[in-house]
Order: sequence, then structure tokens, then C-alpha cells
Amino acid sequence: MAVRATVSRFPIDADAQENSGLPWGVSVTPFASKDENGRPPAYGSDAHLLPRCEHCWAYFNSYCDLEHWAWTCALCGTLNGLSSKAIARFSNPESCPEMMSSFIDLELPDEGSGGEAMQSRPVYVAAIDLSSSEEFLELTKSALLAALEALGPGSLFGLATFSHKLGLYDVQGPIPVVKNVFIPPDTEGALPIELEDVMPLLQFLAPVETCKDRIEAALETLRPTTSWERTTAAGQGIDGILMGGRGFGVAMEALLNYLGSEYGNIFALARIFAFLSGPPDYGAGQLDTRRYGEQYASKGEDADRALLPEQTPFYKELAAVAVQAGVCVDIFAVTNEYTDLASLKFLSIESGGSLCFYPSTDDSTLPQDMYRMLSRPYAFGCVLRLRTSTEFKPGRSYGHFFPDPQYENVQHIICCDSYATYAYDFEFANNVGFSRHAPGFPIVQIAFQYTVVVPPEELSSSLSSSRTGHSLKRRLRIRTIQFGTAQNFNELYDSVEPEVVLSLLVHKVILASLEQGVREGRALLHDWLVILTAQYNDAYKLVHYKNGASGTSLVDVAFSQCPQLQSLPRLVFALLRNPLLRFHEEGVHPDYRIYLQCLFSALEPSSLHCAVYPVLTSYSTPDLQAYPRHSLSRAALITSGSPIFFLDAFTTLIVFYSSTADATLPFPPPQDCLLRSTINELKKDRCITPRLIFIRGGQDDATAFENYLIEEQDVDGSGLTSVMGFVSFLEDVKQSVLEYLK
Repeated sequence: MAVRATVSRFPIDADAQENSGLPWGVSVTPFASKDENGRPPAYGSDAHLLPRCEHCWAYFNSYCDLEHWAWTCALCGTLNGLSSKAIARFSNPESCPEMMSSFIDLELPDEGSGGEAMQSRPVYVAAIDLSSSEEFLELTKSALLAALEALGPGSLFGLATFSHKLGLYDVQGPIPVVKNVFIPPDTEGALPIELEDVMPLLQFLAPVETCKDRIEAALETLRPTTSWERTTAAGQGIDGILMGGRGFGVAMEALLNYLGSEYGNIFALARIFAFLSGPPDYGAGQLDTRRYGEQYASKGEDADRALLPEQTPFYKELAAVAVQAGVCVDIFAVTNEYTDLASLKFLSIESGGSLCFYPSTDDSTLPQDMYRMLSRPYAFGCVLRLRTSTEFKPGRSYGHFFPDPQYENVQHIICCDSYATYAYDFEFANNVGFSRHAPGFPIVQIAFQYTVVVPPEELSSSLSSSRTGHSLKRRLRIRTIQFGTAQNFNELYDSVEPEVVLSLLVHKVILASLEQGVREGRALLHDWLVILTAQYNDAYKLVHYKNGASGTSLVDVAFSQCPQLQSLPRLVFALLRNPLLRFHEEGVHPDYRIYLQCLFSALEPSSLHCAVYPVLTSYSTPDLQAYPRHSLSRAALITSGSPIFFLDAFTTLIVFYSSTADATLPFPPPQDCLLRSTINELKKDRCITPRLIFIRGGQDDATAFENYLIEEQDVDGSGLTSVMGFVSFLEDVKQSVLEYLK
């Protein structure tokens, strides 16, 4: 569990927090195997015996004062009695993880009858869009073949297709058999028959280890439904317009009900991989894509605002069905047409799944992403709870979870991998704040309860009679962190973590964009930097007034007296130039913007930093690094004089050979060189597979690389300006600071 705060020393009170201009909060990656410093937790058992505070329900931890019969809660100061079991447990502190470490991971007792572990098999269902092209189906087949390689023995796999009909495949016989049910075209319609009556669920879900060849054979039979077949089935639609035949909404609803009937019996978690080649346009859940087009010019609507909210609650309501059914839905949209991911996204992110977007089948990394997703460990049925000491409390929480309907500050996560990250704002509980003289320190405690599937080969011999079953293990991971307090602004600013500040800012501007439009999100970000700069200048007494006016040259917009703040203007500038916040008229596709919102709001801070302001490195040769970091400008390229540049933009990796590079340098770089090793290491550690591009300057089109050199671009996207973009941006911030300080 990695936990990083925006400031390592917390503000002393509400006035200090507000006057600093800094966001105050933490990012949490609960299922990360180590903490932010690379340390693993102390493992143990009997989590149910861990004492809890009678007042605030915090767990006993290494910061608590322990007496013979009692302990004092480090969060609220309550004196709690100890049970006889706890006294016996604590009599041998070396065997108690909670006394040895502030980061623990304890096993909870099995909930099955007779103390036996509940048996459950991982279930995976592929739902494939047949209202598509041959290229789309070939890519999907490749992705599923990769998925089958990643699935462990004992897994169950089901194959379904959808268009104007829903197809279920039985691959357990000698040849694959498909049974189809026609989807009603009306927007309120449901399937006329239960899927259990079409094909029993255990006939549909095939064991991967015995049916892999027949699953692959079934995939080879997939063909796109013809346009004649679709239009004949669809008939006339709304206002006499011929409707399509992609009944995605009805298909998903039917599959969720189909699987949900056996939740807790056959499986503890099922995953549906939904492969989509365009917008749902048939039956319940169909989306009107006519809202994306030239109508904004005629109606005077703001496209940056109108295209971000969902047009129907259907998929948000379907996500609630998925949660109840114990099903996580991953959506893989492979399309260059408007698909309205703003409406579809809820089905994936609120059920604990991923939303992946590929504008083209040509250079799609879908097969690699599928393999990567299924190869890494994941937890499910997770509950996340953050507690604080009494002086402050959690404010808003951010991330892909759904809040508990009954308890405050409790979040449920259906499926969580080691990359998934969440964030919290803090606020003071009163006007007093932290004491300047008392020995107490601010404390944050994060509890993460989760379930993991233990494969058959890892089970103990006592369970050997059930070799095909997977065992479920429920665990409790707790991290308790003590922070310092800043006695003045110098201490507060010196303790800033810029990457975590960026993470909270991204969450806030995404929220503002969704509620009030992209323009408002940009304004919020710009105003935040102006206020921070003004507060910093005021705290360091840098602006001096003469006859009621201040000189612009005296405003320090580069934060020259505080190294920890110096990267923030560049990060804000880069975020304003990111497609996340660029204007619609700059050619930013609304689906791509939604995809970035979903991606960025789940990234841990270091990865997000890389995605917003890419890392540009130079090499003298493929085996010799020249400089570890350059600013993203053409001037940096020219002045460095290096022949090779490597740009890491998180989703894209670019190797660029300058036009003046020695012709004897091998292109592309050989597999056994330092540059290739660096690339391979980066790819291995990513949650998604980055695209790798090689460009030879002077011969290849270098636009993909040059687009990342943002510092000479105008912040509003009006092209190259007469003065350099980042420089003029700082000048604008300086003028705004003076206006603010007047």
C-alpha cells in the first residue's frame, strides 16, 4: 500500500492551509505490494483479533501506547481495555506484526462452513460486437488468444456475441454450437427469454484447461453480421431513420442477470470483457450519436461542455446491477467513430473494470493489454476506509469506486489491481488545528479489506480433494502513518510533493470539467496557479509596493526560493496543453477526452506526472546516455547537440534520431543496447502497453514527436506564437498575480 501526501508536513491550522494555496490530501494505492519507499508489509494471521478503538473504531497500531491491561488510541486518545486474547497475543510482541510495523497485512478467518475455505473458480466472459469489421474481429481474436494464455488452470470461460441478436457459445461438445436470441429493437425492450433457458450457465462456462482448443476454434468461426442482415432486423427507427444493429445494452443486461444468478455459488468474481466497435444503436441502452456534429455551430452550444455528461442513466444503473451480481466489466472500444464513452464509462469504472480506447485496429496494443491485465494479481470485494486523528478529517474522495450508502468515508471497490490509485482531500475539523507545542502528531490510518483467489496448486494438502476449485482468502491490510506539522510557510513549501499536488489537481479539474465544462476546468487550474504564486510571493515578502503599485519584475513566478515548487508552473502549463483540457475546436475527440479522464483518475502520481509532462532523455549512442532530462522544447534539442532522443509520454514511447545524427549510428537501436533495455523495463512496469515509435529526423514524419514539444506552443492552442508559449504563459501568470494582489 503506497500512500503519498501533497505535503509531508501538514499545515498547522485552517488559516495556514488556506493561505498557502496548496491542496492538502493523499493518494493511496491500496493493493500495491510495497509502500512508497519499497518496503513490504509485515504479514500475519488472526486479523479478527486485532483490537479496535471503542470511540473511533481505528485499529491498534505501533503508534498506540500499550499498558498491561489497556491501550490508548493514537488517533483519538481514547483509553481502551484489552481482552484476555489480546493480552495473550501481545505478551509475545515479536510474533505480532501490529507491534513490529505500522504497515501490516493479516489474514481473516475463512467464512466457509466448518472452517473450510470457500471454493470458487475465476469466471471470464468475452462479449464480442459482430456489428463490426473483419479487422476488428481479427484484433479481438488475437486479444482473446492472448487472454487464454494468461488464464490459470481452473478458470471458466464463456463466449458471447451481440449485434441485433445475442449469441451464446457451447464449446464443451465436439464442435462449437451457438444459440441466438433476437434482441427487441424498442428502447424499453428486454430479451423475451431468460438466458438460463437458452443454455444452462455451466454449459456456457467452459473449463479453460480442457476446452482451450475448442474455444479457439469457436473464435475462428466469428464473422461480422452483414449490413443487409442488420438493417432487415433493425427496420425503421426513430423518425423514420434506419437504425443499426448493435444491441449492446440489452446484451450486457442479460449477461449480468445470467451470471448474477450464480454469484457466490460458482464464482466470487466474474469479469466480462466487452469488445465494442461503435456506439450502441439498437434496443434498450441505444445512444443518439447525432449530438456530436455540426449542430453546435447552429445552436451555439459549447461542445466542450455538452459532450461530457452522459445522455442516459442506463449504463450507470447497469453498473449497479453489475455490482450486485459480483461482475466486473472491462470495455475495450476499438473505433474511430463517436461512441459516447461519456455514457458508457460508468458500466466499467463503477464495476471496478477498465475503459480502454483504441482509435484504430492498425497499431492497437489490445492483445498486449489483455495479457498484461490478466497476468497481474488483483483483489476483489474490497472495502477501503480512511481514518484520521481528531484535528482533521477526510473531505472529498476521488477514484473508481462506489461509496458505501450507509457509512461515511467507506468506499467499495469491486476489482482492484496493484496500480489502481485513489485520492482524498483533507480539511480541518475545527478552527484550532494542530497544537504547536503538544507532543501529538497528525495520524492517517488506511484499512483495506480484500479477497484474493488462491490457485489450486497453492492450496495446502488438506484441500487436495478439491483440486479444480480455487480457494478464496480474505485479508486485511492496514497502514498507519504519522506526519509532522509545518511551523511556518517555509517549512510547508519545502515539504511539497509536486507529483501528488498534480494528482489532486487533475482530480479537481476533471470534476470541474464534468460539472461545468472544459473551459471552467481550465480556468480553475489557471486561477489555482495564480493564487499559489501570489501566496508564495506574499509569504516570502518578495513583492514590494512603491506608491501603491508593485513592479512586475519583482514578482517571482519561477519559485526561485523554493525548489519543491519550481516544477509546478510547467506541470500546470503541460496540463493545459493536454488533450484532457484542450478545446474541442483543436480537434480533441470527445471519446478520447473521456478515456483520458478515466485513465488519469486511476494513475499513481509518478505515472500521471509522466503522462502530463513526458520525460525527454538524450543519448550520445544507443549505449550511452547523454542527459537524463530535458525541457520539452525545440531549443533543448538544439542546444543539447545529442543525436538520439527518447521521449516517455506514458502511453507512447518515441525514439527520435535527429536529422544531424551520424549515419553510422544503428537505426532502430539494436536489441542488446542500453536504450532498448530502458524501453523494455519501462514497458514491463506499465499498467498499459505503451506504443513504441521510431522516427528518423529528415526522413520520417516527425509530427508525433514534435507535438510533445509543448513549451513553444501557445497555451490556448492557437499555434506557435511570436513569443515562446511557456514564457508568455509565465508572463500572463505574473500579470494575473499583480491583479490578485492589488
